[in-house]
Amino acid sequence: MKLVNTTIPSFSTTAFHNGSFVEVTDADTKGHWSVFFFYPADFTFVCPTELGDVADSYDELQRLGVEVYSVSTDTHFVHKAWHDASDTIGKIRYPMLGDASGAITNGFGVMREGMGLADRATFLVDPDGVIQFAEVTAEGIGRNAAELLRKVRAAQYVREHPGEVCPAKWEEGDDTLAPSLDLVGKI
Repeated sequence: MKLVNTTIPSFSTTAFHNGSFVEVTDADTKGHWSVFFFYPADFTFVCPTELGDVADSYDELQRLGVEVYSVSTDTHFVHKAWHDASDTIGKIRYPMLGDASGAITNGFGVMREGMGLADRATFLVDPDGVIQFAEVTAEGIGRNAAELLRKVRAAQYVREHPGEVCPAKWEEGDDTLAPSLDLVGKI
């Protein structure tokens, strides 16, 4: 299923966020950048390293106007228990969405068939609710928040500068490209 350049699915769920249970819907994502960070399960091995890495980068993501929503098929109760039990997960200040029904995970197309677990997947959603990038990795391959930040900056730059694109390894402040007939075959 191709999701890039499509609108996120509608959803409503309960999340554990800053010590409380809160309702989160797709409407909450409108008007700002969002990262949906799917992972297989709480109380596992690679997942806390990734979630902790994102937690360490959360202030920078917030400065960029990005809200993070971690999502697994665990309940919001399990998220709270994990948050209370783990120093790494205890650092998290972004909403941890419970998706016990699998509706959000299925809506993003990252449910592992027959397992009831989400794939390790990341989606960047623009302020209009349109998915700008999607990444899915195998079970044993952890993600990197520094690369996520680079991609967020590139997506924001492209949105703010129509007619320009960010080449490979682009970092904020680097040269961009303006696709044109003159560039064909010259890169």
